[in-house]
Amino acid sequence: MDLTREQQGHEDAAGVLVPLLLSRPPRLGPVRAVAVDGPAGSGKTTLAGSVARRCTEAGVRAHVVHMDDLYAGWSGLEGDLWPRLAAQVLEPLRRGLPGRFQRYDWHAGRFDGWVDVPVPDVLVLEGCGSGRLAGAADLSLLVWVEADDATRLARGLERDGADALPHWRTWMRDEAAHYAREGTRGRADVRVDAWGRMAR
Repeated sequence: MDLTREQQGHEDAAGVLVPLLLSRPPRLGPVRAVAVDGPAGSGKTTLAGSVARRCTEAGVRAHVVHMDDLYAGWSGLEGDLWPRLAAQVLEPLRRGLPGRFQRYDWHAGRFDGWVDVPVPDVLVLEGCGSGRLAGAADLSLLVWVEADDATRLARGLERDGADALPHWRTWMRDEAAHYAREGTRGRADVRVDAWGRMAR
């Protein structure tokens, strides 16, 4: 398969992250949970996909949960986000049972439809806020992905369209406040930049 520079970088990073993750004990019942956190547009989704692929190649069952499917829209970074994730996904998995969460439909502006989460060997939580303090004890690994604001905004508007600019500006303010409060970057086990390079 032909890979972009970003994809290749994150494939390389995943080659480092997965052995590290698998060397650590599960902390969410039988599941090793890894949070791929960082500001919007930094490359988390690409890296999370690479981590899941590398796990599969190693014979390890991995499942990715995207926080984008759980936010209650553009203002959904806080509120009842984490209590819903904990009750619907994390607590069942802790007991060795499948989870199930309701997905948010961004076009309709409401929650619609349910997504099943099997009991994997590795749960990849991907998205802004996935590494928050409330879930720190459940994580085997916390990965921080970062990019400069211009790169992130350009990626976001390419995906969401120019009309989303006001939403993006609000989201960027909200996430900055979130990360300042949570200290996520400072708590990360590993830091990766927008192109999959290990950062300091």
